[in-house]
Formats: sequence, C-alpha cells, structure tokens
Amino acid sequence: MKFITVMLFTMLMLLQYRLWIGNGSLTEVHHLQQEKQSILEENDSLKERNDSLAAEVLDLKQGLDAIEERARSEMGMIKKDETFYQLVDTQYLSKQRN
Repeated sequence: MKFITVMLFTMLMLLQYRLWIGNGSLTEVHHLQQEKQSILEENDSLKERNDSLAAEVLDLKQGLDAIEERARSEMGMIKKDETFYQLVDTQYLSKQRN
C-alpha cells in the first residue's frame, strides 16, 4: 500500500511539474495569449493603414484634384499665372533667434 501511495504521489508531482513549469504550462499559455493580443493589435493598425493607402490610391487614380493637392502641398508647385504668397510669422522668427 505504501508503494502505491508513493507511486501516486510521484505521478501527481510530475503532472504538477508539467502544469506549472513544463511544455504547455500555464505561464507559457499566458505568454502566448499576450503575444497573440499584441499581434492582433498590430494587425488592426496595419489594416487601418492599408485601408487609408488604398483610399489614397483610388483617389489618385480617379481624380486630378488629389494629384493637384499633393503637388501643391508636398512639392510646392503652383499653377501657371498664379501668384504665390508666403506669410511669415515675425513672432515665431524672433523666438527662434533667441
């Protein structure tokens, strides 16, 4: 009877080891759940970025207004017979010099 008790106790300890420390343990499962959550959040942000880029591509393919807006804002281009005015904030410039 003593042998069976020792054997059952040993098996219980081995199973507890696997549960808490071994392969597939609770800590490993918790770590994998956190990793899964971070990957899902990253996927959501990348999906939003892709949707935004797809909308921009569609806008550039369909309309000349988007191309004109981009040329003006990013490249500083102006149309023929337009006058370009640049307003300078003098308070901003005086703060930069000090």
